[in-house]
Order: sequence, then structure tokens, then C-alpha cells
Amino acid sequence: MGEKTQKINQLKKDRVSEIREIISRAKDVIFTDYRGLTVTQLTELREKLREEDSSFKVIKNNYSKIAFQELEMPMEDDFLIGPTALALIPKDAGPVAKILFTFAKDVPLTVKGGIVEGRVLSKDEVKELSALPGRSELYAKMLGTMNAPATNMVLTLQAVAGKLVRTLQAVADKKKSE
Repeated sequence: MGEKTQKINQLKKDRVSEIREIISRAKDVIFTDYRGLTVTQLTELREKLREEDSSFKVIKNNYSKIAFQELEMPMEDDFLIGPTALALIPKDAGPVAKILFTFAKDVPLTVKGGIVEGRVLSKDEVKELSALPGRSELYAKMLGTMNAPATNMVLTLQAVAGKLVRTLQAVADKKKSE
């Protein structure tokens, strides 16, 4: 009898270490209540999150809690109450939060909060994060701003050359008509 208990405990330990490994690969985590979602809706959400290189995992709360404690990550106990799925984010959390809140408009998905950049965020803070532009959008804006002076200079030089060509053409046309 003691041998069976030992095997079960070892299985639980192995499962917790697997979960710890999965969570440690994620830079950020968003906690959701997925109660009421159909399998089709879960699959659709997972596909959308995969486009952002993120995953959506349903993990037993007790195992998650132990894994977070072992990783010494800050945690709110409220995040792991009831049916909980984790959006595991290896890159930028903003677009993933946007996907979750957009998806939650049409289905019974509730964002509970998250851990972003090592900081615990409430549901409202995650919602604010979803409204911000993503890292790639910010890079694009920054590059556009940096390229603006060079672009303006090129357009100005082209305008001067174009005006010269048009003026020469007008003079040539006038001489032809005389």
C-alpha cells in the first residue's frame, strides 16, 4: 500500500516539474476563467494565440500554485480559484491581452489578471495593457519618425529636379511654337 502512495506522489511531482518547465519558458502569464467555453471556442482561441507564439493551457490549480511557488514568481491566490486557464506568453503581452479581451466580448471568457514583466497585474491593468500598441507597432512608429526627415529631404530634392525639368520643357515648347 505504501508503494502505491509513493508512485502517486512521484507522478504528482513529475507533473508539477513539467508545469514548472512550461511556466518558466513563458515571460508573462495571463490567468483566465474559461468556464462555459465550448471545445470549438477553445480551439479557436488557441489558434489566435498561436499566431502570437503564445499558448493557452488548462492546468490544475494546485499544481500551478506549487510551480509558481517553486519558480518564486509573484502570485495572487485569487487567480487560481475555479476553472483557470493560463495564457503563456514568451514575447509581448500586449497583443495577447488584446486577443483575450476581444475574444471575451463574444464568449464567456473572463480575464482574472496576470503576471507581466515579473509584476502582478489586476484584471483592469491587463485590460489597460491590451489597449496599448504592441512592441512591433511601437517599433514601426519609431522607425517612421526616424525616417521622416530623410524622406522629406528626398521628396524636396525630387521636387526641385522635377520643377527644373518642367521649366526646361516649357522653354523648349515655347521655342518650338515660335
